[in-house]
Amino acid sequence: MAASAPQKIHNCCLKAFEWDGAPTGTETTIPGTAQPAYVTGSNQDAAILVVHDLFGWTFPNNRLLADHYAREVGATVYLPDFFGGEVVPFEPVLAGRFEELDMAGWLARNGRAVREPEIFAYARALRRKYARLGAVGFCYGGWAVFRLGAASSKDVEGGTRSLVDAVTAGHPSLMTLQDIEELAVPMQMLAPEIDAAYSPEMKAFTFATLQRAGQAPWEYLHFPGVEHGCLVRGDASKEGEREAMTRGKNAVVAWMSQHLFDV
Repeated sequence: MAASAPQKIHNCCLKAFEWDGAPTGTETTIPGTAQPAYVTGSNQDAAILVVHDLFGWTFPNNRLLADHYAREVGATVYLPDFFGGEVVPFEPVLAGRFEELDMAGWLARNGRAVREPEIFAYARALRRKYARLGAVGFCYGGWAVFRLGAASSKDVEGGTRSLVDAVTAGHPSLMTLQDIEELAVPMQMLAPEIDAAYSPEMKAFTFATLQRAGQAPWEYLHFPGVEHGCLVRGDASKEGEREAMTRGKNAVVAWMSQHLFDV
């Protein structure tokens, strides 16, 4: 499939990166999957699956983050389209004007029950191809990587190998307490201070549950003074958000490097 240029957003959003530039990967569909994906990197043994947020797989910041993971971790990174070709308009979301969007209809088309089978199928296709596999999910993708890292999530039906080797969730949404309880692989949580979707109560439940479980390493990174969405949006006009996005990127690189290679 020929690569197409990503949709454009305002320059102020792209300037949220200190590494301004254009995504360098390609768009393709890999055997055994139905979704097109943005793919970057060339490692044949280790891969990272990125489950995107509301902005979707064409959002430039999501693709630039994938490029950084590929370059700095040394893995091949896949950012598939898990919204069935639907692209939410960037500008109203960036501005927080959600009243302009049909979010109820969008959720009906892209809710957990609708997209989870697709996400699992894609992860299994990558697991067949790569010896080591990590998963990173922001906002909408946060619940998905917890599910991929659940004790019951295996590389094949009835198998014993975990579907993924490690996960990172950033400001997750649509997540349940059961998702946290069932986690069984190393987990990294990137948590902004201001986040209605990942509430203080759910943060406390995460701490209590994962410490009690003691099944796998985990770490929790607190991002003071910033809000839900900051680690992908990276709005330079919001105080501290650019720095938070950079810190979040560096944290994912360190976590995935450790759990995909230092084993």
